[in-house]
Amino acid sequence: MRRGAATAAVATVANALLLTLVLETGLVEVFGPLSYPPVVFLSAAGAVAATLVYGLLAGRVADADRTFLRVAVAVLVVSFAPDLGLLYVDPGATVPGVLVLMLMHVVVAAVCVASLTELGWGVPEGKRPDPTDE
Repeated sequence: MRRGAATAAVATVANALLLTLVLETGLVEVFGPLSYPPVVFLSAAGAVAATLVYGLLAGRVADADRTFLRVAVAVLVVSFAPDLGLLYVDPGATVPGVLVLMLMHVVVAAVCVASLTELGWGVPEGKRPDPTDE
């Protein structure tokens, strides 16, 4: 549980810092989804969901790390669809703004893979605890 909470915290803080950088530099025009409440909530929710998925895989498949990586990449690609849809339904959405949102998805995915698996920095090789049990 602690590792999952730490993963969510790191992903959320990383995206909040990215948003601060984007807003302070005026790189993109601000619109609803590119603001702190949805960025913070959805970053944390994505990391928590990833932790739960990793926990399920760890107890059910022989190579949870590689399987999780594949699932994470697939989910990442699918997660871009709603952002791209904003270009059609949100008059305030711009291509640069949507690209920043998509980059935030990549940040969450990278943090989750790195902190939950032996493929990244989070777990010493051979010491894979269930992230939902901590």
